[in-house]
Amino acid sequence: MKPIWIVDDDESIRWVLEKALARENLPTRSFSNVRDAVAALDTGTPQVLVSDIRMPGESGLELLQIVKARFPGLPVIVMTAFSDLDSAVAAFQGGAFEYLAKPFDLDKAVELIRRALEESLRESGDEQTAAENPEILGQAAAMQDVFRAIGRLSQSNVTVLITGESGTGKELVARALHKHSPRSSQPFIALNTAAIPKDLLESELFGHERGAFTGAQATRRGRFEQAEGGTLFLDEIGDMPFDLQTRLLRVLSDGHFYRVGGHHPLKANVRVIAATHQNLEQRVRDGLFREDLYHRLNVIRLRLPSLCERREDIPILARYFLAQSAKQLGVEAKRLSDQAMHFLSSLDLPGNVRQLENLCNWITVMAPGQTVEVKDLPSELTSGGDMSSAVSPPMPLASEASAINGDSTAPVMMSDHLNPNAVGAHADPGNWITMLQAEAAQMLTAGKPEVMDALGRQFESALIKTALKHTHGRKNDAAIRLGIGRNTITRKIQELGIEGGKDD
Repeated sequence: MKPIWIVDDDESIRWVLEKALARENLPTRSFSNVRDAVAALDTGTPQVLVSDIRMPGESGLELLQIVKARFPGLPVIVMTAFSDLDSAVAAFQGGAFEYLAKPFDLDKAVELIRRALEESLRESGDEQTAAENPEILGQAAAMQDVFRAIGRLSQSNVTVLITGESGTGKELVARALHKHSPRSSQPFIALNTAAIPKDLLESELFGHERGAFTGAQATRRGRFEQAEGGTLFLDEIGDMPFDLQTRLLRVLSDGHFYRVGGHHPLKANVRVIAATHQNLEQRVRDGLFREDLYHRLNVIRLRLPSLCERREDIPILARYFLAQSAKQLGVEAKRLSDQAMHFLSSLDLPGNVRQLENLCNWITVMAPGQTVEVKDLPSELTSGGDMSSAVSPPMPLASEASAINGDSTAPVMMSDHLNPNAVGAHADPGNWITMLQAEAAQMLTAGKPEVMDALGRQFESALIKTALKHTHGRKNDAAIRLGIGRNTITRKIQELGIEGGKDD
């Protein structure tokens, strides 16, 4: 990890921050003026930059402008006295990550720097993943049409609507559109609108002002500000709440928006790419999606073919996924026999490329021998059973980092592994601990935030769903079997969005 740079003419401020970050095992490098910091950028870059605004010579705002021009993804925290809050506002306009008002609480300062560090490491990981992996694999005629469309759109800033079944690779196409566009040097920000609770989605999109609601202790930039100059990818746009559709329409119409609790309009220079697996025309007819927003998004439509429309690509994708999962486990890649490959190519996989990837992960872990025959494949596949349960991998191997033509916004979930109907669930009663450790390691390596909370929710959801299944949906009986209270299970069902469950 690269060091955190501290730029301040006050030696005591530099010393305090250096010591506090050293206690957190975070490397630092300090500068007393902007000139020295700018010169150092020629030989290295920080992971996070923390800079005062008012200093002799060039100001912190000038440093912010220089840094953002050269390294747009680098988080910059500006420090300012209370009398300089107008400057802090100017800093946000210039792309600052956050501001730190002097005098500051040291613990809160370290917490803020850690948040910036997490974002920086996450973006660095995304860039490394993109560099290591090919963009999209496919030789089928249907995919060649997609490639040609990406090429034609490469020099355009037009809004694109990507449609296709789940697991066909909509985010990868969005990333390719960004990579080959004039905005490629600017940020690519992805947001799955279906994965964010309704009451948080507005703040995620547009940011919020300090004090806008309970818990808003500091001003926060939303995804539109984070994507300034670049591309904002809105996945599962069909699930966006109706009232937020109006706000999105305004941004697309006049290019301005307000933070939650804000009173000053902000200009958005962002290319929007949206995606959905739903029929938006039908949702418009049903009154669930604004017709005017639909027409704003549907400027250029790009449809991705399902896997059954490009069966000739299955061998290419399967070999790639087998190689990737073997690489992550540090083992030799397994090989599908000609008969197994032919059988696999004949299947209708409703989960598309993501399902194929999961199946290859299963094969790497569970199939005996290096050459895999048809009899070694999951029984649900060979006996014509439930396809969706057949490909739930017993170990999360390559959910985001290696997803080629699979939506990288949908990582393998622990709730899949704890599914008693999933393949491999009967293999080793203690193996779920290994699965949990592997999932946690993957999330920590990827720099994902709130790992404990994310895995905890998945674990609780899996337990409650299983208990409800065994009690035929009776909540009170399920609560007794789990050893929790009736009110607790009712609250958890609501919080976790679990469907089903009835009063006894």
